[in-house]
Amino acid sequence: MKVKDVLDRTVLFFKEKKLETPRLDTEILLTEALGFSSRVDLYLKFDHPLGEKELEKCREFVRRRSQGEPVAYIIEKKHFFGFPFFVNSHVLIPRPETELLVEESLVWLDQRKILNPRVLDLGTGSGCIGLSILKKRNDAELVAVDKSVEAIAVAKRNAEALGVDDRVRWIDADIKSLDLEGQKFDLILSNPPYIDSADLDVQEEVKKYEPSLALFSEQQGYADLVIWSQRAAHWGKNHFWMGFEMGSTQEEKMKKHFQELKCFDQVRVVKDLAGHSRHLIGEKNG
Repeated sequence: MKVKDVLDRTVLFFKEKKLETPRLDTEILLTEALGFSSRVDLYLKFDHPLGEKELEKCREFVRRRSQGEPVAYIIEKKHFFGFPFFVNSHVLIPRPETELLVEESLVWLDQRKILNPRVLDLGTGSGCIGLSILKKRNDAELVAVDKSVEAIAVAKRNAEALGVDDRVRWIDADIKSLDLEGQKFDLILSNPPYIDSADLDVQEEVKKYEPSLALFSEQQGYADLVIWSQRAAHWGKNHFWMGFEMGSTQEEKMKKHFQELKCFDQVRVVKDLAGHSRHLIGEKNG
């Protein structure tokens, strides 16, 4: 069997399974299974005959995807802010909309001419937020917190792969009882659990495969947003920037909450590319 045969059959199979992006899923999975450097190779090597070991790897990936497992978990990789991150079922799959949080924070650092910034990443998961900042700012230092030891193991692996592990302090702790021993930060960022467990709009594969600990929060999804930000507000320097990802319907309540913390000169909301309210930003500029 040749590459073209497997490609065509897999696309058709995924269409029958009513997957949202059958060709893209096929291209990514087969590229990884066959060890190709890019998806273009699938078409450049259309007539390449496949051995039994190659076919078996392709079949395994196709079977897992057909059962609903996310592509990122199958290939154990997801790009975020231009960098490759190892992911598994212990961490959320990084989303493009979260990149806006990193982008906005880097703009603030540049505008305020902050040197040697200290960064706090609450609920670090794969580490994609904090580690991306370290890759963009080689003078930055990071404290990354998560109560999942498995998630921290993933983030450590990513820090080592990205070559920034010497600038990270890891803390395995519940943020509700976190003691930072008087440390203060220029940037405080978080993508906390903010989904109501009763939310019927959550995709089935998300509920089935991604860690519920990182997805769902009590009090209709507000509990961790409120408690984490209340605590985090005390960890900022005299000039600091704090950004939290939130659900698109949580803007009104969370904006009011940030304002009532009475530590920000400015509170604003950043919308994602779909126009949904996605990030709540607080700035204290002295």
